[in-house]
Amino acid sequence: MKLLSWNVNGYRSIWKKGFLEWLHATDADMVCLQETKAWDSQLSGEQIQPPGYYSVFSRPERKGYSGVVTFSRQPFTVHQKGFGIDKYDKEGRVIITDHGKFLLANIYFPNGVSKKERLDYKLEFYDATLEYFKKLKDAGKNIVVVGDYNTAHKPIDLARPKDNTKRSGFLPEERAWIDKWVDAGFVDTFREFNDQPDQYTWWDLRTRARERNIGWRIDYFFVSENMQSAITDARIHMDQMGSDHCPIELTVDTSKL
Repeated sequence: MKLLSWNVNGYRSIWKKGFLEWLHATDADMVCLQETKAWDSQLSGEQIQPPGYYSVFSRPERKGYSGVVTFSRQPFTVHQKGFGIDKYDKEGRVIITDHGKFLLANIYFPNGVSKKERLDYKLEFYDATLEYFKKLKDAGKNIVVVGDYNTAHKPIDLARPKDNTKRSGFLPEERAWIDKWVDAGFVDTFREFNDQPDQYTWWDLRTRARERNIGWRIDYFFVSENMQSAITDARIHMDQMGSDHCPIELTVDTSKL
C-alpha cells in the first residue's frame, strides 16, 4: 500500500499546477495534504472528491489558512477531526481516519516563527499530540502520523544547522519534543531507509533556496513501533515542484499487520 503526503501551500493553487494529473500518476492508495487553505464552498465537486478517491476535509474557522485533507481509494471511517480541544481544532489541523488495520493521522503542525505566543501554541499542540497518540499506541493500535511537523529533528535534517539554532523549527525545545515522540515508540520511517544528508522537504521560496538545495526536512511519516516490520520503503520526492514543500512517500505491507 502506497501512502503520500504533501504540504501543498494552497489546494486551489496546486490544482492549477496539475494536481489531478499528479494524483493519478502516483497511483497512491492514500494521499494526505496539508495547508490546503480552502473551505468546501470554495471548491468544485471534482476538487472535493477527485475521480477514484474518497475524501475528508478539515477546514479552519479562518478562510485562506491552515487546513488538511485525506484522500483514499478505499472507503474509510473518520475516527476523529482534531483532538477535542477547541483552541487546536478551530484551526483545522488534524484528521484521523480508520483504515481497518491502522489509523492514519494527517496533521499540519503549527509554525512557531511569527511570535512567542505561536511558539508556545506549537509546543502545547505537540504535547497534546503526544498525549493523544501515546494512549492509542499503548492500547495496541497501529498508527501512522504524517504531515508537516514544522521542525527539523537533527543537524542532518537541515542544510545550515549552526545558523538556525535560535530559529523556530530547530529550537532545542522543539527538537526535544521529537526526541520524546521517538522515546514514546514512534519511528521516523525515512531514516530507517536513508541515512544521507541533503535530503529535504521544504525550501524558502523567497531566497530561491531550492535551486541550491538549502532546505529543511520537516515533513515526516512516523509510525508506531508495532508497525515497523510492515514498512517496506520510505522516500522523499525532491524533484516534484508546485509548492515550497515536496511530497513524501511511505509503503506499507498490510499483510504484516
